Amino acid sequence: MTNPEAHARIAALRTELAAHDERYYRHATPEITDFEYDAMKKDLADLEVQFSEFALVDSPTQRVGDDRTEGFARVKHRLGMTTLDNTYDETELREFHARLVKALGTADLAYTVEPKVDGVAVSLTYEKGKLTRAVTRGDGEEGDDITANVRTIRCLPHTLKPAAGTNDDLFVTPFPDLIEIRGEIFLRDEEFRRINQLQEESGEALYANPRNLAAGTVKQLDAKIVATRRLEIVVYGLGACEPAPEGLDQGRGDLRVVRDRSGPHGGGPSLGFHSQSTFQAQLRAWGLPVESKLWVVRGIDAVWAAIGELDALRRGFPFATDGAVVKLDLFSQQAVVGYRGAGQAARKLSPRWACAYKFAPDRAETRINAISFQVGRTGAVTPVAELEPVLLAGSTVKRATLHNADEIARKDVRVGDTVLVEKAGEIIPAVVSVILEKRPADSVPLVFPTECPTCGSPLMREPGGVKWMCVNSTCPEKVRRKIEHFASKASLDIDGLGEEIVDLLLTRGLIKTIPDLFRLNVEDLLPLKKSGELWATNLVNGIAERRTADLWRVIHGLGIPQVGAASAKELARRFRSLEALGAASLNDLVQMDGFGEKTAEAVRTWFNDEPNRALVADLIAVGVTPTPPAEGAAGGVLAGKTVVLTGTLPTLSREQATEKIEAAGGKVSGSVSRKTHYVLAGEEAGSKLEKAKTLGVQVLDEAAFLKLVE
Repeated sequence: MTNPEAHARIAALRTELAAHDERYYRHATPEITDFEYDAMKKDLADLEVQFSEFALVDSPTQRVGDDRTEGFARVKHRLGMTTLDNTYDETELREFHARLVKALGTADLAYTVEPKVDGVAVSLTYEKGKLTRAVTRGDGEEGDDITANVRTIRCLPHTLKPAAGTNDDLFVTPFPDLIEIRGEIFLRDEEFRRINQLQEESGEALYANPRNLAAGTVKQLDAKIVATRRLEIVVYGLGACEPAPEGLDQGRGDLRVVRDRSGPHGGGPSLGFHSQSTFQAQLRAWGLPVESKLWVVRGIDAVWAAIGELDALRRGFPFATDGAVVKLDLFSQQAVVGYRGAGQAARKLSPRWACAYKFAPDRAETRINAISFQVGRTGAVTPVAELEPVLLAGSTVKRATLHNADEIARKDVRVGDTVLVEKAGEIIPAVVSVILEKRPADSVPLVFPTECPTCGSPLMREPGGVKWMCVNSTCPEKVRRKIEHFASKASLDIDGLGEEIVDLLLTRGLIKTIPDLFRLNVEDLLPLKKSGELWATNLVNGIAERRTADLWRVIHGLGIPQVGAASAKELARRFRSLEALGAASLNDLVQMDGFGEKTAEAVRTWFNDEPNRALVADLIAVGVTPTPPAEGAAGGVLAGKTVVLTGTLPTLSREQATEKIEAAGGKVSGSVSRKTHYVLAGEEAGSKLEKAKTLGVQVLDEAAFLKLVE
């Protein structure tokens, strides 16, 4: 390769990697797997070493990713957050050990080996044992303040537990004035599946993997939405600590590093831990969630054996694990070898004393027998690869998502191709790449349909998006999906009306629309099942009972774009009937706290559509009279007012406080703004209380709140 060719290749790789960084860190919507990304970055790093005349300042190989987004306050880390070097190769892992042996002058090195949780990095600040702030990695120096969202994580204590006993390796109270603890926010596989099931019931696109969903969740601006998704966290690392251990602020410029001079992590009298393993013990003693598995071993052979044990165990873990993190155990040895990139602005800072050994993804080779197209409730047409069955990560895979037309074109996927299939996030099968050398000679490019595969109506591309949509409101598949969503647990929760029964009712012509459900009688149903009258009676009665379902459930069941359960509840509180909601102007909707223009326009556009108006009118005609929020709420002392909860109240749980606010006509919001009327603050109130004071929002304690509403 000549230098001009190398320059062009380097420039192209840098541009492509920068685009992937933007999708991964800022939008949580990566288009390639971690394995593909790491391979691309390694190719670039090798070229940059070979052709050193090209400056590295703008290279993605020298920068940490940046996850900062709009809408969050920016916070500077007291001690910068680093990023680990990755390897998929045993030889490179042994070279990592050899470098440490050379630097430290001994081969007798102790290491810790722990699972690498595939989640979102976060730094937690505890002051005198109380959680005061949570910040994303950001660019390593500065991140987004996500404290309100992190406080919804149930397994994370807001107050550290005093260490019991007299173990010399553990802190004793009082706690440090301030300590930064690093961790990873993630979703369990079970929770990921639950949320995707709700997405499917709502006709929305499925999330690709738990990591992407966790990343998108922590960046929600409404903590109430975050609270509905059961995020979890594991902690493992130390940032800043005050009072500072001896030797702090050494060798990393404005990013500080601990240097151990007299024993346990700097020798300060309050610090009992002196290694990664004893620090883990301290975290556990404080009541913090730590890694369930931790190997403490000596020598690289033992490290490699521990990685093998982890590989054998990881598929039984309830969360995604994409590798093992290997660290020198002793902090004193960590301090000696230091960091790459220290003192260089805008450079990637990575510890020389740690690395991540990443497991190659589970992949299998198979053949695409056909490509089918599914129509969702919203009309989105999703391509699916029908595969020659293949065993992958312990289960037989027969189908894999192809995402959208652009993805098919980018990978040039065709019927008859031999492909590599991977479980994205070890859960959802996806086609990774085509094995071109095995492509049949008569292969032809796939032509994405221009007509709906169900009803034949022309497809239209979603404005500004990648989806192709069937816009026919009477499309049989859309109708079926809409009825399923209306009856689902997320909406009206009609007992006994699952997908199989909906399909049966549609096939027999007993229903054509959602309102037809309420026209069913026992005689209609008797011929359908051998169980006879009892089943038919139960189903008809179950449907009839939902005529007076909560208004928010009916609104959610209508399937209005951009309107999930939380938004449906807000609309129910504000308008209190389907008729009033249907008559609401765009300005009425935009004025609602927490409703942006996009959501408001989606609601108004839906009600402007004649078939949708006819649907609502028909529901009312068959006796659907939804139950609005309690009457007391409309004229209560908090009517039209927004309240933010923060901290721990003396006697009321958050749920109890929320019920009282809503019963008094108020609305609970997850963030403080100029539209906030009150902040109800308890112990450990944190940043929301500070913001309320800055904005001049009235702050109530529990006693004042109870006096106001009772």
